Amino acid sequence: MRLTFITLFPNLVAPYFEDSILKRAKESGLFEFETLNPRDYSADKWLKTDDSVTGGGAGMVMTPQPLFDTLSDLKRKAPKTRILFMTPCAKRFKAKDAKRLARFERVAFVCGRYEGFDERAIEVFADEVFSIGDFVLTGGELPALMCADAILRFVPNVLGNASSLGVESFERDLLEAPVFTKPCVFRDQTTPSELLSGNHKAIAAFRARLATLKTRYFRPDLLKQSDA
Repeated sequence: MRLTFITLFPNLVAPYFEDSILKRAKESGLFEFETLNPRDYSADKWLKTDDSVTGGGAGMVMTPQPLFDTLSDLKRKAPKTRILFMTPCAKRFKAKDAKRLARFERVAFVCGRYEGFDERAIEVFADEVFSIGDFVLTGGELPALMCADAILRFVPNVLGNASSLGVESFERDLLEAPVFTKPCVFRDQTTPSELLSGNHKAIAAFRARLATLKTRYFRPDLLKQSDA
């Protein structure tokens, strides 16, 4: 898989892939990434990439020309690239999206700044538009990295133990059951005895029950979604 981040601040992206699981996956050749800076495509003599809001209003907007030329160049070189725009004005990115997008050979994330993109760039180039939540950040780099991380987890061999994917939160519309490790007793707090029985069928049933209870408490909307 190859990931492309279209960003005015490439230095915010590169360090994320320099540690832990994703560093090992990158070094093993399981994925590659690159950054493209719209400023490098700006036709303005000062390399300007933003302008005021048409019709009035606070803030600045990323101008269409640098984005159009950046994305046109990307599509010319890699026409099968799946282009995702990151903006709070979109549907919520979910685990099922990560699993689906992991099947693409090339995925690009367009990271907004200021008040966002000129809408024409989205209309012409976006294959999908995603939000990570009902809040606003200073830029799209963090949302893009979050989505990229979620996608890469579904790329074969990126995780050391791929079977862990099947029990994680949002599989089967449930949060993951609480997890514990050694020691079994720590500062008078104990691990549930059901997990120590050695009966794997009973343990699985207990975890399923805890997962349902946890989901009902923290995310009852997921259970309603499952029942729909």
